[in-house]
Amino acid sequence: MKRRSFLRNGALASLSLPFVQNGFSMQAIAKKLFDVPKSAEDKVLILIRMNGGNDGLNMIFPRDQYAELLVQRANILVPESQILPLTAEVGLHPKMTGMQTMFNEGKLSVIQNVGYPEPNRSHFRSMDIWTTGALDINQTSGWLGRYFDSAYPNFPDAYPNLDFPDPFAISMGSEVSSTCQGLMGNFSHAVSDPFNSSNLLLTSVTNDGTYYGGQIEYISTLINQTNEYGQQISSAASAGNSLSNLYDPQNSLAVQLKYIAQMISGGLQTKVYILNVNGFDTHDSQVDQNNLQEGVHADLLKRISDAVRAFQHDLQLLGLEQRVAGLTFSEFGRQIASNGSMGTDHGDAAPIILFGSCISNGIIGPNPQIPNQVNNQAGLPMQIDFRDVYASLLKDWFEVDPNTIQSLFEQNINYYDLLQGCTNAIDEAAPDTLAALVYPNPSLGQHQLKFYAQSEYYQVYLVDQSGKILRKVLDQHLKQGQQILAFEIQHLAPGMYHYLIRSNEIQKLVSFQKL
Repeated sequence: MKRRSFLRNGALASLSLPFVQNGFSMQAIAKKLFDVPKSAEDKVLILIRMNGGNDGLNMIFPRDQYAELLVQRANILVPESQILPLTAEVGLHPKMTGMQTMFNEGKLSVIQNVGYPEPNRSHFRSMDIWTTGALDINQTSGWLGRYFDSAYPNFPDAYPNLDFPDPFAISMGSEVSSTCQGLMGNFSHAVSDPFNSSNLLLTSVTNDGTYYGGQIEYISTLINQTNEYGQQISSAASAGNSLSNLYDPQNSLAVQLKYIAQMISGGLQTKVYILNVNGFDTHDSQVDQNNLQEGVHADLLKRISDAVRAFQHDLQLLGLEQRVAGLTFSEFGRQIASNGSMGTDHGDAAPIILFGSCISNGIIGPNPQIPNQVNNQAGLPMQIDFRDVYASLLKDWFEVDPNTIQSLFEQNINYYDLLQGCTNAIDEAAPDTLAALVYPNPSLGQHQLKFYAQSEYYQVYLVDQSGKILRKVLDQHLKQGQQILAFEIQHLAPGMYHYLIRSNEIQKLVSFQKL
């Protein structure tokens, strides 16, 4: 995976400052730099796993077929007047107000009827299929693990290193995700609390050439890797920030997503975060019989909707939302008809949700068709293969070569347009000489200014929001290449500030917030 620069700095678009020096106004610089990438780090993918088999027909409603739904699931169906409209044909569960807001803001998509051919209704086998991205029962590696294997050879022996000091993926909780299982190891690192990373006992190991000596050496390698990654994670979380007031501390998913926002804002270069929400195997008491919009499933949907909304809001405030995209998924949907226990049984295809500011907002794929008569135990048929969704994300989000993507999957890939905008990625092999980044941002006591310099003389000024130069922080000749300058900012009052970077050839402006 190539490291990329992207993310437009929307704050620059609203600058209106009187500062003028040598014929350059702050307004002119801001306009010139509006499309300048703010981050030189890779994009991030969030995967939220809904364990148990999510009832998609109680989450995303085909409003144009409500009458047919009423025939098949009258004992659990939310009243039509309570459904939150997304479009004239599609609506959300009434507890998902956060995601309705995101849809209206252009930050949420619904992908309809997602599944795989000849579906298996076993929890374990179906989740194996979703995590491996393969129908072959002999496939033991995860779809992301295979990609990481192709992109980062010699894992785990050669990692972490100076170029890749951070874990490639993080599984929130106590277990690593099989999605990231590679040939020689799992690329994800389990994190319950990034602020509480305890070190494992280190031992001095010498491989005596025996089988057991090799195994002990391998375990020692994993212990050292775990300790080093733990230190990186804790440092990033401590350096990072969270600005949204929407997180519910009683919502465990919201707490985990807040941790992720802090790790990303603190500079962790992890590419993938995986989270789990249990409880979706709703065979009975799926709804409250006295209020059909309440119940176990409603509580789960609210938990996810509220948590994702808070996370997206946080990313927006942190200036990071164009770096992050997310996806919800479950091992299967539920049957079209409800059962006699106020619940639903294992089904087939279901909708999944894609979120972020760079997604193709809207409804992807047609509404499921609800017949007047449903065969016994019928589920919704697949119209979009989940592996095509994975492949489309790899291609458009991480910019993986299609030939590499095809080698990861057993079927011929069909790509979907899931992402739009945020595609002005810049390969570091040809660095953007106008790119500049303050990290972390917002900042509390100290941060770094990163930019690419030509071999010439540079001056860097600290400027307040009114355009007043507070002081010159750099005045020297720089060699060509990436520059990383560390600054202490404890003395600054909270507010917005800017670094003005000048040379004979260019002027660039980068903004930051002091907390």
